[in-house]
Amino acid sequence: EEPAHRVRVSGPIAVGKYEVTRAQYAEFARETKRETKGGCNSTLGGRFNKNLKASWSKPGFPQKDDEPVVCVSWEDAHAYTTWLSKKTGKSYRLLSEAEWEYVARAGTTGRRFWSDPDEGTVCRYASVADMSFKKVSPGMPIFQCSDEYPYTAPVGKFPANSFGLHDMLGNVAEWIEDCWNGDYSSAPESGAVRLTGSCSERGYRGGAWNGKPATVRAAYRDRESIEE
Repeated sequence: EEPAHRVRVSGPIAVGKYEVTRAQYAEFARETKRETKGGCNSTLGGRFNKNLKASWSKPGFPQKDDEPVVCVSWEDAHAYTTWLSKKTGKSYRLLSEAEWEYVARAGTTGRRFWSDPDEGTVCRYASVADMSFKKVSPGMPIFQCSDEYPYTAPVGKFPANSFGLHDMLGNVAEWIEDCWNGDYSSAPESGAVRLTGSCSERGYRGGAWNGKPATVRAAYRDRESIEE
């Protein structure tokens, strides 16, 4: 998350208000005949770990069509934006890392976009690892509150930030376009996509429904192989 640096996101930018739902992804998979590969981080035996049988359509826990799609690799997400661009005649891509943090913070400078510092109130704003989650996955660090969803929540269920965007923190983490770099040394000041570094790995941001307190923050960053 270091070194701290100033970034200018210039020009108009439009971002989806909600995370991509299962229903939306299913339409893409059906039209493109995209192969469904098994194996992703999911619930198995009451804990969160690698599940070789899990896929976006069968993630290992119950989901409805209005909940965000999970078990999607970076390549899947990238292919989805390509399909969406062709389908709509508009240009879509994953956000750069700087763009993601800019819209996730929505003008704020704290750990999260809401002003309440009490971690016991996080469940008012995001789907996270909480008391509901503990019932299905015991033993992990959790927020001491309950959002009523042991797994993912319907998109838009929690309040939007001041930019009108929902679920930037919690629910599911979001892939970004950038290649992975271990820190922000030599990061572009323009907010552009960073295509140097380890490009077989891509970053993801925002924490998730199983996110412990340390990961549900605007500054938190992590990465995975593009084919995971």
